[in-house]
Amino acid sequence: MPLLRFAPPQTWYSLLHAAPLRSLHTLVRTVEERRVRAGALPFRPTFEPAVSACGEAAPRAEIRREVGRGGVPTIVLGGFVPDVGEQIFLLRRFLLSAGDVYSVHYPADGFSLPLILAQLDDLLADLAARGQRPVVFAVSFGAGLILEWLRRARERGVSLPLGGLVLVSPVACVEDVVPPGSGKPGTLIGRALKPFLQEGANPGTAAVERSRVLFARMFEAGAQNKLALRRLMTARELQRLHEGVLGTIRGLTEAGACARVQALRAFRRPTDYFAPGLLPLTPAPSLVLFAEREEGMLDAAAPSLFAFRHAHRAYFPAGMVREVRAAPGQPPVQHASLVFHVFEFLPPLQAFYARLRAQRWPLAA
Repeated sequence: MPLLRFAPPQTWYSLLHAAPLRSLHTLVRTVEERRVRAGALPFRPTFEPAVSACGEAAPRAEIRREVGRGGVPTIVLGGFVPDVGEQIFLLRRFLLSAGDVYSVHYPADGFSLPLILAQLDDLLADLAARGQRPVVFAVSFGAGLILEWLRRARERGVSLPLGGLVLVSPVACVEDVVPPGSGKPGTLIGRALKPFLQEGANPGTAAVERSRVLFARMFEAGAQNKLALRRLMTARELQRLHEGVLGTIRGLTEAGACARVQALRAFRRPTDYFAPGLLPLTPAPSLVLFAEREEGMLDAAAPSLFAFRHAHRAYFPAGMVREVRAAPGQPPVQHASLVFHVFEFLPPLQAFYARLRAQRWPLAA
């Protein structure tokens, strides 16, 4: 204890990220999952008026619910790939400690932006009918989808009953990854997506396969540090994660990939709705997390980086923006790296959820 008391903050950080604590975390999670095997089950709201009014015939996203232990439910949306289940693989236990977790799984063979926004409307209404205001937790492409949902609701004059909002490495518009008028995008992901963004273009099977290979390599690059991974998860968990991620990437069809990119094209740039009549997007407590190394995904002039780093309070009056950094000497935190840098992301997430719980106590009294 004296060591913790008198050591400098940098030493505290190293101690908290030491192998014994990570190993203990892995052991506790493994034992718990052997005892509790219910897992997430498909969920549909009792009433779905927004979906019925949407009239879209495209494949639906599947919503799954896992029962948690607290009173703060969370709706989770993942990025372009992998699936949301893989993205919160190591955060699942933490989120369940706060409350039920509703994970939104995008269809592999299609994607309809109006339909998925309607599904979110109905899910939120279902929770509100039960007296619950959820946290919406969205990653990368999923964060852009949520920003579009909030923007459209604001335009309609609708106040969405959210309990909180977490955006991790938000990709809010196509200009975040492929700047307009650029010859060759500066990022690998930008070069992979550009063939999909040509007006009326059909990228073809070869372009889709190149994109699959790129996403697989991005995951494999993060999984190279075997020593660090042994501190995060068991060999069996790593195998399960590896199979899940690569299975999702292989299972995404050409039609599904094109539909997701077209949805991204429909997202408005945050800087375009920087106006008093369109902001704020929500009064709910909000947290925007950027990784220290976003340049692997986001363009240097990305509208999202500019908007949320310089004017986040205009969008979220009760919001905070944090940069997630690795400890000195450790690999830098990459875009949306919730698996390989879970211990770097946990402190701001724990503080945010603790703040939400503290706000709930007077209501429960």
